[in-house]
Amino acid sequence: MALDTDLTALRALGGFFELRTGEPPNGPLPTLAQAYRARHTGGDEERCGARADPVGFRVRKVADSVRTPETRVAASLAHQGLVARLWAVALGSAALYDHVPDLDPALLRWDPDGAAPDELWLTEVRALPADAIGEVVREGHLAPLSAALRERFRMSERLLRGNAGSALMGALRQLERWSAAGGRPDVRDRARGLAADLFAHPGLSDTVDPATLRRRSCCLYYRVPGGGLCGDCCFDRPPSRH
Repeated sequence: MALDTDLTALRALGGFFELRTGEPPNGPLPTLAQAYRARHTGGDEERCGARADPVGFRVRKVADSVRTPETRVAASLAHQGLVARLWAVALGSAALYDHVPDLDPALLRWDPDGAAPDELWLTEVRALPADAIGEVVREGHLAPLSAALRERFRMSERLLRGNAGSALMGALRQLERWSAAGGRPDVRDRARGLAADLFAHPGLSDTVDPATLRRRSCCLYYRVPGGGLCGDCCFDRPPSRH
């Protein structure tokens, strides 16, 4: 199936998979390329807005939403939310269309003040072969986003890779459920094959236990006030906060 200009087939998979196309209706938003490059240079954090510092703005928004005073916890959750969207769009497209849209960060506009799932617009739909998925997401987004978060918030590389592996596994499991419900074993098989290749890459190979499907690092959600353990957490019980 060829990619259509509205990526219509993705809508059936749910909100994390759907990708709007064209320009945002309420005015220009920063591209992900701009977000990855932006650096806060000092001054009043609260006045550094969504356009000047999209990543920092999103982290502060998540922190306020979950009521955590720990910036690295909010940064981890913000990272996982965006990475989950990118993997879902890419893997869903590859499984359904046997192509992926070019998700060049310069083509993706992002609303860091939007609701979850992260609000993205792809301004131009260009088809790439399905096996380009690793380069599209890993090199195009995971690498620059991880670099920005590690520099800015002193995030653990292992934690960020764990978030990426968990997000990819989550997208795969949702595609498996959708395929079973809709009688689409072809979609399931393509998704599994692509995910297996992605998890074989050194950047993801040690992030998820293939026997239990549990991640091997923690996203820190247990440190959110009132939070617990995620369904794929590496812990059996929340660690001591001390």
